[in-house]
Amino acid sequence: MNEIKKYNVVSLFSGAMGLDLGLERAGLNISVSVEMNKLACQTIRENTSIPVIENDITKVSTEEILQTANLSKKDIFMVVGGPPCQAFSTAGKRLSLQDFRGNVIVNYLRVVEEINPPYFILENVRGILSTPLNAVPPEFGNEYNDIVEMPGSVVYFLWCELKKLGYDLSFNLFNSANYGVPQIRERMIIFGSKNGRIPLPSPTHSETGIVTGKKWVNLKEAFYGLGPQDQYLEIPQRIRKFLIHIKEGENWTDLPVELLREAMGKSLDLNGGKTGFYRRLSFSKPSPTLLTSPIMNATLLAHPTEMRSLSIQEYARIQQFPDNWQFKGKILDLFKQIGNAVPTGLGYVAGKTILDFHNGNFDSLRERKNKIPYSRYLGCSDFEFIPNFKSRLQNSRQEELSFY
Repeated sequence: MNEIKKYNVVSLFSGAMGLDLGLERAGLNISVSVEMNKLACQTIRENTSIPVIENDITKVSTEEILQTANLSKKDIFMVVGGPPCQAFSTAGKRLSLQDFRGNVIVNYLRVVEEINPPYFILENVRGILSTPLNAVPPEFGNEYNDIVEMPGSVVYFLWCELKKLGYDLSFNLFNSANYGVPQIRERMIIFGSKNGRIPLPSPTHSETGIVTGKKWVNLKEAFYGLGPQDQYLEIPQRIRKFLIHIKEGENWTDLPVELLREAMGKSLDLNGGKTGFYRRLSFSKPSPTLLTSPIMNATLLAHPTEMRSLSIQEYARIQQFPDNWQFKGKILDLFKQIGNAVPTGLGYVAGKTILDFHNGNFDSLRERKNKIPYSRYLGCSDFEFIPNFKSRLQNSRQEELSFY
């Protein structure tokens, strides 16, 4: 394989470019962006000179991507992107097959196949690990018929198809806080390589810092140097009424007992932790996962000490965007763009992992030496998930045989 001197990257589903900014910090070059949200496209154009294709990926050919980047296939080092984890249609076979071909994850696969780069990164939410494949077009024959409707079969399908294209895959659900991001946010990252399996990156931070030498980055550190804030959402009066009783780091469980029923209503009887109700964040801890709005009733992201939501600039600091990064749109659009982004610090780790592997600067045994769990969930890594899925598939086949 010819050496690619400039690490050119095709970015799909770019959003506000959280992932891409991290990749660029690691030493990669974003050569073209494909994004259908017009405001996100405006954000990209406002802050960069990267050529943008403003369209639905299902309507964008690989030829258009390469022409826009002014590059040939051999010039591309990597394809990256976080396609939304759409469910495949269940409304009849014909619709299901149409939905399959129009599914954005399948179109991500299409672009990777047609460009055939040495590396790719596919980023996604935890839900992809349980998403079922609901339909398979006839061109695949009977290969995947017995995994249809099985939880997790989308990942297994991608694994099999990408292996056919000559890629070795490694993946896991990564806690961003373990990599210096001031936010406990878990994202699925799949690394693909034509040059052998890439060992997963070891955490650099931990809650106590005892093992890694570095503690999780907290909000006080993240907000350092910020002045008074004016871009935030007003907390609704129905929440303010009770939030006045909540101190930094507290939530609904710290309300006076006589106010609990009035404050929580029927939610008081629900199972689960309900930790997001009447929640004030703590300066001494990372943020919980940022959402597309900070003032949702059950997932409140209130400032630690002020009677307001987190601000736009605080959101951006938590996602590690540069202070001069300008987001386009109204305030709700800004929260949505930032909340949907990948933390740039996690993008940096992903990019550095690829480049270190490409340049031979890595420890092939680092996964065995890892002392910090990648995630609080079990069975999320390729070396756990794939064998477990194959075992479930085998059991399903045996049960079907025994039925007959």
